[in-house]
Amino acid sequence: MEIRVLKYFLAVVREESISAAAEYLHITQPTLSRQMKELEEELGVRLLNRGKKNRKITLTDEGMLLRQRAEEIVTLADKTEAEFHTADEIISGDIYIGGGETDAMRLIARAARKLQEDYPLIKYHLFSGNADDVAERLDKGLLDFGIFIEPANMEKYDYLRLPAADTWGVLMRKDSPLARLDHIEIRHLKEVPLITSQQSMISNEFSGWGRHDFDQLNIVATYNLVYNASLLVAEGLGYALCLDKLVNTTGNSELCFKPLEPRLEAHLNLVWKKYHVFSKACEKFLEKVQNEFHIHI
Repeated sequence: MEIRVLKYFLAVVREESISAAAEYLHITQPTLSRQMKELEEELGVRLLNRGKKNRKITLTDEGMLLRQRAEEIVTLADKTEAEFHTADEIISGDIYIGGGETDAMRLIARAARKLQEDYPLIKYHLFSGNADDVAERLDKGLLDFGIFIEPANMEKYDYLRLPAADTWGVLMRKDSPLARLDHIEIRHLKEVPLITSQQSMISNEFSGWGRHDFDQLNIVATYNLVYNASLLVAEGLGYALCLDKLVNTTGNSELCFKPLEPRLEAHLNLVWKKYHVFSKACEKFLEKVQNEFHIHI
């Protein structure tokens, strides 16, 4: 498969029309149709459903899989090309950073802002997801750095521990029975429906904290981004185990946050794949993080 043809395919998917995609790509419709037909023959599957009446293009199951893979391949190819086109005397380029929702992302933002003062041509691209999502993209080369909230599997990565820690607790409605408490203990969690993170290894962390089998708790839903979990909490579905400072609980908010007791903190690490060859922009960013927060490998 050629990168060019994958870009053609993604244009067809986006425009939902061969003719509209051909116009966007500045090629003829017969040429684009032939390219899509040859791509299907190369893969041995049908990728596109071609509507008869409105001629609208939809994807087969195989087409949906290729769209996901094509987006990853094209992104990685563009990222690689941009890195090689960076001039030696000018530090520029793109830095791809993924991380979970955490207030400590302010540290990364601070380092990025200060680096931009010296190297204004550097651009940043952020991806939000839990440690499993970020690890997958790191492994595929789609991210340069990840922010892992512990616990996380660090075997495949080099990392810097950031000088920050988030506090675990429970997000709940202000009119909930537990809202009158100053803190939440394991005995309280046994009595309520819980909404928890999908991140692997979280269950081990809480099992150790509460000395209770995490799977025995009444888990009614899981999440990977806490904003959506907060909507479930607001609607009364349950109580969300999450980190502090991620959801607004001030003023007219109907939600409140109560820390766990004993206190449970999550430390944060800036990680990158072992033996990863950094672009000049990424090297400068890592240096800035180390110098800004006085971190030594």
